[in-house]
Amino acid sequence: MSWLNPNKTHPIALPDGTEIRNTVYLNKVIDHPRITAGDFSYASSFDPVEDWAQTLAPYLFPISREKLVIGRFCQIAHGARFITSSANHPMGGFSTFPFRVLRPETMGDYLNLPCRDTVVGNDVWIGMNALIMPGVTIGDGAIIATGAVVTKDVAPYSLVGGNPATLIRRRFDDATVAELLRIRWWDWTPEKIAANLAAIEGAYLAALASA
Repeated sequence: MSWLNPNKTHPIALPDGTEIRNTVYLNKVIDHPRITAGDFSYASSFDPVEDWAQTLAPYLFPISREKLVIGRFCQIAHGARFITSSANHPMGGFSTFPFRVLRPETMGDYLNLPCRDTVVGNDVWIGMNALIMPGVTIGDGAIIATGAVVTKDVAPYSLVGGNPATLIRRRFDDATVAELLRIRWWDWTPEKIAANLAAIEGAYLAALASA
């Protein structure tokens, strides 16, 4: 389907065909050895962006050990940031000052600090100015509220908000969540998704399951 094309860079266009340049499919604009993003996952910014990897994950460097993994069909709003493990300072001594990072010959010592990958599932909506802290895993279908500071894992299909982010509500009951995680519609082809869009948008679980 031309409107659901993973090969586009700018997925949103006005009725006259004018592309919205400040919204991008991430895997078309990010070339970073520690970041992966699935098809159709996009980010938006009100400001011009020259480097989407640095904008979204400013502390994730090519020499970092951790990764940022983003699933398919995620939506990342303006100002959202991932604070990855490479932002950490040593906390076991009397000072947190990063003395060793100031010397090229000892900078590599920071590779020994604890680190965990940051993982975002599929169909996750991350609101404006949200902060995702190091090593967090966000489950499929979760919603991160505007301005939230996510310091711990988020269960699938949960809505969280606040600082630190806490559960506001579950989007669906446990049985529905289990079925959605079994169906995994986000792994379908664009054509199959388009054919079953009414069931996805309307939350018709039986129709989605039968597809």
